[in-house]
Amino acid sequence: MSLFFATLIPGLLLLALGTLFLIGNSAITATFKALPRSQTAAYVFFGTGAAWFLYNVWNLSAADFGEYHVQLFFGFAAVAALSFKLVPDFLAVRGLCVLVLLGAAPLLEAGYMNFAYGEIWNGGRIYFYKIAVYLAIALAIYLGASPFRLRDFFEWLYRSPVRGRVLGAALAVYGLLLVGVAFTY
Repeated sequence: MSLFFATLIPGLLLLALGTLFLIGNSAITATFKALPRSQTAAYVFFGTGAAWFLYNVWNLSAADFGEYHVQLFFGFAAVAALSFKLVPDFLAVRGLCVLVLLGAAPLLEAGYMNFAYGEIWNGGRIYFYKIAVYLAIALAIYLGASPFRLRDFFEWLYRSPVRGRVLGAALAVYGLLLVGVAFTY
């Protein structure tokens, strides 16, 4: 993946998410509030995350337990399938966390060892997208361990109509910044 796309993708995602919070009509608010316990979202997000993770396990190199990839694949596939039956609560949140963590790897690899554009005195453009990705990683680790916190956050966010719009504006502005930075490489 090029640095252009590694910056553009988080920018577009933040812009889209920020726009949804800015619009903030009752249907969008209800969707966000229902997301943490949604079975449909669990099948989509956790299913996609599990499939992506199992693909990575299947393609392990010899240095990464590759000779045991078949056993690991079926073991993790069993864990993923049993998750829907044994721990279905907040599975959508955990699926989103898995997707964020797996998606962060190719995004960060694009900027790996790219110091020429990353120096603060040289503009520091590369840091803008890395900040967004590392914050998403930290949030995914936190929510993966305590997924009920997303439900609590949405309850807090929508107690006041201003909070959602302020968050949406902040996300949209940062998304626009990243989209703009992507075209400067």
